Amino acid sequence: MKTPAADDPFGERIPADFRTQLSVLGCDFAVESTDRALGNLAVDSFGDLPRYKLDKPPRSFTVSLVLTNHKRTWSRSAEPPQPVLSSGNGMLCATMDAGNFAIVDVAMSRALICISAAMLQYPYHARYELIEFAFLTLASRAQSLVPLHAACVGSNESGLLLMGSSGTGKSTLSLHALAGGMQLHSEDSAFVASTGLTIAGVPNYLYLQRGSLDFLESGKLRRQIESSTQIRRRSGVQKYQVNLREMQGKFARAPLQLTATVMLSRRKVTVQPALKRLSRELFVSRLRREQPYAMSNSNWMEFEDSIAKLPAYELRRTVHPDIAIRELRALLS
Repeated sequence: MKTPAADDPFGERIPADFRTQLSVLGCDFAVESTDRALGNLAVDSFGDLPRYKLDKPPRSFTVSLVLTNHKRTWSRSAEPPQPVLSSGNGMLCATMDAGNFAIVDVAMSRALICISAAMLQYPYHARYELIEFAFLTLASRAQSLVPLHAACVGSNESGLLLMGSSGTGKSTLSLHALAGGMQLHSEDSAFVASTGLTIAGVPNYLYLQRGSLDFLESGKLRRQIESSTQIRRRSGVQKYQVNLREMQGKFARAPLQLTATVMLSRRKVTVQPALKRLSRELFVSRLRREQPYAMSNSNWMEFEDSIAKLPAYELRRTVHPDIAIRELRALLS
């Protein structure tokens, strides 16, 4: 780590030791970093992802990753500070402390991400909360994609959005869709074109609690998951961080066409089928309640009008996830 000299107080002449090109949500990113380990965190997030072709021409971005010498500001028994979000003059910022922040300038197609040596000891937080924030914000806004808190599974170029709050089973259903030969497009975030309703995802990691494996049979997939790195969410929950790119053929390599939306429920099914059709009014009401951030996007109303024309369902919790997967597969067929 290099310290800015007196005649270069901003560190403007510190050379980049690392350069690479990445493709994210149909956009091209030129990435440079003053530190190779820091640059590799971006590769860990977005390396070897499918090169999507979306409705809009691809945009190009530049991202600079800078390793800072800012001292640790949190106790050794605590995790790094949670990012504080702010904006001004067309720029967006996520700030943990004076040495760890990301500034995104969508209009100028660029981002600056500063991470301290102390934060490198917490690669999950640095990657998930600063690096992925910057890349996904640039790519989704440039492509006018609606960012949804949802999983996406599919087959034969068709996809289903699975929406639900934490604890409704998105990760478990994603796992069993994967185990059953379906394509996994994303487990937590999906990005949808507001009119064409094509779905782009970032199939990099699947995050699973140990309990998600309760119904998974022994075999190669289970062994891969149990040998994966474990991370701790800010909620305190321990999860496996499963690298989907090491599981060839298991994720969608092109955008999927939305077929239907499925709202997940914590309520257990008492009478089959587990899937029940939702009225347009009830679906729109639940959609707005579950996607408050997406609603703030300028293209929300045209997206809402488009998605409300497709079938929407509620899926109640089944005694075994594979029962639900069979019903989801039937929707796609």
